[in-house]
Amino acid sequence: MTSSGKHYYQEQFRPQLHFSPPSGWMNDPNGLVYYRGQYHLFYQHHPFGTRVSTMHWGHAVSSDLIQWTHLPIALYPDQIGAIWSGSVVVDADNSSGLVPNGGLVAMFSYDNQSQGIAYSRDEGQTWTMYAGNPVIPSPGRDFRDPKVCWHAPTSCWIMILAAQHEVHFYASPNLLTWTFLSAFGRDYGAHGSVWECPDLFPLKVEGSDVSKWVITVSIIKNGVAGGSGTQYFIGEFDGETFIPDSAPETTLWLDYGPDNYAAVTWNNVPDGRRLLIGWMNNWDYGQEVPTSTWRGAMTLPRVLKLRNVEGMGLRLVQTPVKALHNDRVNRQQWQDQVISDTVKLIDGTPLKAVEIKAELQLDSAREFGIRLRLDEQQQISIGYDAANARLFLDRRAAEHKSFHDTFPGIYYAPLHAKDGWLRLDIVIDWSSLEIFAGDGDVVMTAQIFPEKPISGLELYTVDGTVRATNVELYQLGSVWRDPLSTE
Repeated sequence: MTSSGKHYYQEQFRPQLHFSPPSGWMNDPNGLVYYRGQYHLFYQHHPFGTRVSTMHWGHAVSSDLIQWTHLPIALYPDQIGAIWSGSVVVDADNSSGLVPNGGLVAMFSYDNQSQGIAYSRDEGQTWTMYAGNPVIPSPGRDFRDPKVCWHAPTSCWIMILAAQHEVHFYASPNLLTWTFLSAFGRDYGAHGSVWECPDLFPLKVEGSDVSKWVITVSIIKNGVAGGSGTQYFIGEFDGETFIPDSAPETTLWLDYGPDNYAAVTWNNVPDGRRLLIGWMNNWDYGQEVPTSTWRGAMTLPRVLKLRNVEGMGLRLVQTPVKALHNDRVNRQQWQDQVISDTVKLIDGTPLKAVEIKAELQLDSAREFGIRLRLDEQQQISIGYDAANARLFLDRRAAEHKSFHDTFPGIYYAPLHAKDGWLRLDIVIDWSSLEIFAGDGDVVMTAQIFPEKPISGLELYTVDGTVRATNVELYQLGSVWRDPLSTE
């Protein structure tokens, strides 16, 4: 990666807290794995332009999931084709025969929808393509995005793979020869387009000894916020078949905002946490967003838990990784204010990379929330519709330009205010915002491309009052403060 001195990573709209590529196009996160003290993030990457083309695997590493070091491209197209999405596992016992002292094995889709293998014997620094590729031939179109994990009860590798409008499960003793097990999903959840980027993992239900299996899977169209989205299923997996807890018509959404797609989790995290990251974009307009030398960013890494949520049942909940808070500075706080119309907390101070935490106690207001002001015309609203028990995000008056007609929108999420309280944790980062409501019970992720930086913070109500018991704002420092050498 090259540097441009003090202007490094300072282009208009460039995120300061979220991972983005040095230049070129980026979409799905791939190969998420923890190995020997480092979190590896691979990603779909076209290094020679800012639109989808011949795909490579970009590569970065981090010790805390916030500050990243860019590494050379890991996987290049070969004689079979371009390298699409996939996963990486730690083959500690060399079941594959490819890493004699243990190492990393990647499984990925070629663009012809066959599945290939690559391996690394030097902690992911360099990669070698398996001479016997493909290990699974292509059966046709829309057969891709393998996610592999070790299944201890059956002592084998399990792969989940997207196959048109469902997912398929395969098993292998060695990562090289695969046997089909079963299929799931054709009659479950949301459809309307092909499924992509599945994941399969166990999670313990918070506050109990009960464990469940979770499938996440993305759809290009017909998401909850329009366009792309990621759904999930909770159930049982016996090493061969997945049995969901929910009815076929039930759809659970990972994120109610428009800009979280292809979200998958890290393998091999040592403390047992389940950590997730997604592509912060939407296929409706992803190739048109008004960035310059790069296009694409990731969501904040998130900790996943399974929790029984009031009024909703058993759900995945998400919170940002704690390392995000390491860069908090310049705390401002407002306490115990009754809001009956609009109260300005900040006016005229740029809010480019900040975290806002708010505790709001319901009273008589039909609607209330937070407005982020750009000027008198441009604003972003994060509000709560008390009558219908739903959170909403309105970015219709916040876009930079009319670069795509589906970009402006208002988005809703069901949310019961616990004991009459609404708690919000909002992260703003130049051209994006992420809202974690409740205790991570509901999440909304959205890009914003304002003509001017956000410079105003207001609390507002409609038809009544609300009590703001505590509002805190922290400035957050850039994770890209150490420019790389141009050598």
